[in-house]
Amino acid sequence: MIRWTYAFIDRPAAVAGRAAGFWSAVTGTQVSTPWGERGEFTTLLPERADACLAVQAVGDEGGAHPDLAVDDMTAFTEQALRLGALEKARQPELTVLRSPGGQPFCVVPWRGQRARPPVLTGPGGTTSRLDQICLDVSPALFDAEVAFWAALTGWDARPGVHREFHVLRPPRDLPVHLLVQRLVEPRPASAHLDLACSDLAAGRAHHEGLGAGFVRDGDGWTVMRDPAGGIYCLTGRDPVTGE
Repeated sequence: MIRWTYAFIDRPAAVAGRAAGFWSAVTGTQVSTPWGERGEFTTLLPERADACLAVQAVGDEGGAHPDLAVDDMTAFTEQALRLGALEKARQPELTVLRSPGGQPFCVVPWRGQRARPPVLTGPGGTTSRLDQICLDVSPALFDAEVAFWAALTGWDARPGVHREFHVLRPPRDLPVHLLVQRLVEPRPASAHLDLACSDLAAGRAHHEGLGAGFVRDGDGWTVMRDPAGGIYCLTGRDPVTGE
């Protein structure tokens, strides 16, 4: 069983600090002291809640990936491998895997986290919450990726409002959910962050004031680019329920 979920914000090492500052501001969190063998990780620490966001300095253009915290890492990893995942690295408290479609994710031990960070109230009363990783999948791999993630997580899996989306929701109040998106054109697997936002126009203005750039509007979402160059979306979902 998945006990906790994290969203890792992967950004090029040269701009990872800039990314940490921006994401700290838009999520109402504090930046931790860098950690890891090379200081490549920075946790974003909420007040009176358990952390579920971190920035990782990477050697490529970056993106995002989920970390899944479980009781039994060995059993969960073996399940992932049976379902078609590929193991990339294994350490005592971290297993790095790729989904059958190529999306990186990690399995880590659960450390008793229970308190989900609250919804953030921004300027003018606009509310938001970073609560979702969208997995961007090539058309030919979409059905297989949906089946993999549904089987691995055991979460409720159902089609989204738009045909290109499939929603995965956990049975309990985990902080980071998953969305699988079918792309129009084939390309390597990737992922981006989604923030539920009560007012897209106000949310866009707030993020632009913190250094983000507008990319385009969609049907119920706004595509943005953070100051480190990473794409993410503001969505019109309810920040409380995620619906």
